[in-house]
Amino acid sequence: MAGARLKKPPAPPGTPRRPGLEEAAALWWRDEVSEATLRRDGRRWTAWTLWIVVVFTAPGIGLLLLSPWTLPVALGCFAHAVIVPRLQARRGARSVVPLGSGRSGSQQAHTNADAEGVALGLLGDLVGHRERDLLRQTGLVLQRGRLGVWLVGERGALMVRPNGRRVDCWCVRVPEADRLPAGDRVAHLLLALREDEAGFAMVANLGFSGAAWRVRRRLAASARPALAAARALSCAQY
Repeated sequence: MAGARLKKPPAPPGTPRRPGLEEAAALWWRDEVSEATLRRDGRRWTAWTLWIVVVFTAPGIGLLLLSPWTLPVALGCFAHAVIVPRLQARRGARSVVPLGSGRSGSQQAHTNADAEGVALGLLGDLVGHRERDLLRQTGLVLQRGRLGVWLVGERGALMVRPNGRRVDCWCVRVPEADRLPAGDRVAHLLLALREDEAGFAMVANLGFSGAAWRVRRRLAASARPALAAARALSCAQY
């Protein structure tokens, strides 16, 4: 995985080196991801969404109270209150790219079919039978973790929090991704996640955090069974 886009200076002398992923150890200025930080970030996303709704809804109501002739403008305000949160959820859902989808690297013209087949075979060897069947159906790999249940794609991952009510969408960039078969990209992220879950979340960028139903509506129909399976596992496991 690649580090953050903003380049920071080396860690000050005496800064303890974080164990785990090398990329996460280099991001010494970032907070260690934990259940507490995830709850904090979730509250921030909820507060931001409520703020957007209030900012656009309140003027619309005010305009209607002033004059019914302002209805077209008020409707525009109400539409923004709905559209902006939907766009946020859509961006988060698009952080994960399922294998075989229209945005998958395996669909590109220059893709080597033989290399893709080998990569998919190796990826299948990394997961169990149920996860392999889910991967074949949805293009996402299910991985149970300490922080939640993950669904890993080519360029990102979804994490279903305990009890399955909230989903965090993480955007992850794989170095030299254009040179790797799609299956290798997923395997790269999966192995990094297994090695250091908290470090994986440190390197990734949280693109959205919200209710599971909001993310589900923005996912491709073929990927929705994976989210349903992750939610069921999350409810049973935690």
